[in-house]
Amino acid sequence: QVQLVESGGGLVQPGGSLRLSCAASGSIFSINGMGWYRQAPGKQRELVAAITSGGSTVYADSVKGRFTISRDGAKNTVYLQMNSLKPEDTAVYYCNAKRVDEYGLVIDYWGQGTQVTVSS
Repeated sequence: QVQLVESGGGLVQPGGSLRLSCAASGSIFSINGMGWYRQAPGKQRELVAAITSGGSTVYADSVKGRFTISRDGAKNTVYLQMNSLKPEDTAVYYCNAKRVDEYGLVIDYWGQGTQVTVSS
């Protein structure tokens, strides 16, 4: 099992910045990749950014050039630096970890979510 604890959400004005953190614990050796998803009211959960165990990253087109995902292996923590925030970035942000089991199936683990509100 993997446990994920997020922090860093809050209220910020348009153009501002926030950094989200996600600390992983438990069977972290089994994690193949981690990422951030978000869900706005009335919308489906969507991928924001992800990073593999090898360090490769992927971003949603809507956040490219504004958001940066990174990780600290020593702290088992993944970060999402969010700059130039827009009102449309308002959502609950969820940390995600993935592992592939012995059958080749992808198992997802989720944090509890942290609210990000961009408003003047």
